[in-house]
Amino acid sequence: MKTRNIAGQIMGQLEAFEGSKAAMDTAQLLIVRGRSRNRIKPEDLGPKITQILKDLKARQLDMYSDETADIITIMDEQIRSQVEIPGETDIYGIYRLKESFENMNCHADYGMGLLDDIAIFIVLWKDKSGMGPMFVELVVSALEG
Repeated sequence: MKTRNIAGQIMGQLEAFEGSKAAMDTAQLLIVRGRSRNRIKPEDLGPKITQILKDLKARQLDMYSDETADIITIMDEQIRSQVEIPGETDIYGIYRLKESFENMNCHADYGMGLLDDIAIFIVLWKDKSGMGPMFVELVVSALEG
């Protein structure tokens, strides 16, 4: 499946494949979490995401665009079809993600890309102390069934 191949390439590039775990794995959506062996400076988290999307030849999306909001809504629907989540879809919750990590004393960055009909959402975060690994959360979604 294309979502698994894309996720494998990204986790491999981040040296986060070993020990990574699928949080959700369906025909249309794959969510993977892992720890990276890469030592990346906090100011390089965003550029690293950009480089990963470029290497995949994915088009990086503006996180505040209508297109991105539509894709986030589709991803949310895919997740809600598998697990019960109370409340309405909050597409703006994703924009508060970085602030949430920073409140937990972490550096964080995220980005989204589109490769044909596959949406890719990457989140990287690490402790502000500089100690410990960098964590990766990756959502790869087939937007068309």
